[in-house]
Amino acid sequence: MVKVTLLKHTPDPERVVAAAARQCYSRFSATEIIEEMREENVKRLIRMVVEKGHHSVLEHAVFTFAIEDVSRACTHQLVRHRIASYSQQSHRYVKLQEIEYIVPPSIKRVEEAYRIFSEALAQCTEVYKKLLEMGIPTEDARYILPHATPTKIVVTMNARELLHVFELRTCLKAQWEIRAVAEKMLELCKKVAPTIFEKAGPPCVSKGICPEKDYKCPKWLELKEKGLVN
Repeated sequence: MVKVTLLKHTPDPERVVAAAARQCYSRFSATEIIEEMREENVKRLIRMVVEKGHHSVLEHAVFTFAIEDVSRACTHQLVRHRIASYSQQSHRYVKLQEIEYIVPPSIKRVEEAYRIFSEALAQCTEVYKKLLEMGIPTEDARYILPHATPTKIVVTMNARELLHVFELRTCLKAQWEIRAVAEKMLELCKKVAPTIFEKAGPPCVSKGICPEKDYKCPKWLELKEKGLVN
């Protein structure tokens, strides 16, 4: 089960973003603005910059997550988001003991598929351990490890990039594991910056459109029933 923890974030991220936005059009400095802004003005400014696409000010709010119990297949997708900082558990240095591989639900649901998959993973584990016992360096023994191998990663992103990630990765078309990661990240972000992320999500939520043109998607149908999309 994927685990996501918000390690740290910019203190009072929404006030920082709002002060940066306000300073662009004010003769006062951000140091003065940040203390004097009323909460309703903070929310109003943030909604305005998000709606108008003035997203550069969102980059001043930064969030750091610890992501655990995910596969290498998942992190290979995650690190494609370039405007971020990553620190991943190194299987070059960390020797794996008992390996609890990540198994896709589609495989778990089919008994024969799960049996074949489990047997192959067990063989990978056995070969990995034998290579280590033979004195093969960990950095070389790891070559036998599959995409299903669990890993840990620390990720830092600013709010602007997170909105982009959530549009791509919380969509029902996204791969199931990274979607689970993104959904947990969004849940945590909403707790500390609810206005910035109030419309965050797939394009059907954030923009009222479906780039995939999948108008039979359960999420699209749900939003349509609520009158949130045409």
